[in-house]
Amino acid sequence: MAERDRLRDYRGKRDFDRTGEPRGSGASCGDLPRFVVQIHDASTMHFDFRLQVDDVLKSWSIPKGPSADPKDKRLAVPTEDHPLEYEEFEGVIPRGEYGGGTVIVWDHGTYEPLSHDRKGRPVNFAESLERGHATFRLSGSKLHGEYALTRFRSGAGGDGEEAWLLVKRAGDRARTHGAPDPRRARSAKSGRTLAQVASDAAGE
Repeated sequence: MAERDRLRDYRGKRDFDRTGEPRGSGASCGDLPRFVVQIHDASTMHFDFRLQVDDVLKSWSIPKGPSADPKDKRLAVPTEDHPLEYEEFEGVIPRGEYGGGTVIVWDHGTYEPLSHDRKGRPVNFAESLERGHATFRLSGSKLHGEYALTRFRSGAGGDGEEAWLLVKRAGDRARTHGAPDPRRARSAKSGRTLAQVASDAAGE
């Protein structure tokens, strides 16, 4: 599917004359795919978890953010694909615009796809997501180690929205930080809190 089609929903929800969010060019750089976790103080406070898959960021809204505890399964609700440039977005989406509120980059870095079939053979990462289960190793400023995304509700047949679980791999002792109090958390990009980003935007 063409990049412009994959971002159709994203672009259709936004007025780029009003919001500073990137329109997206599909440009990619680096050998390893990227990930970003953003804290979004919109109508409800939540974390946005995004993984680069081909030329877009596949995105999930995670109300409580990623957890370092393998027993703590975090609800992840898929949202529209975002452009790769969104990894760098930090600022205030104007009131009245889709997702209006303040955004900070809580963590970002690269990830290594680890998905495989029952015989241990590697599976294309995009294909593993389509099948409903994908594993990967995060290498960020705060998040490190192996995680899995598993779809437990398809949303088909009018039985509610599609839903996934984000879970840390059991037995993985890699250093990691749990999700913090969002209002006290600092950006991995600028070191600012949500309140500081909002204040800086108001003073511009």
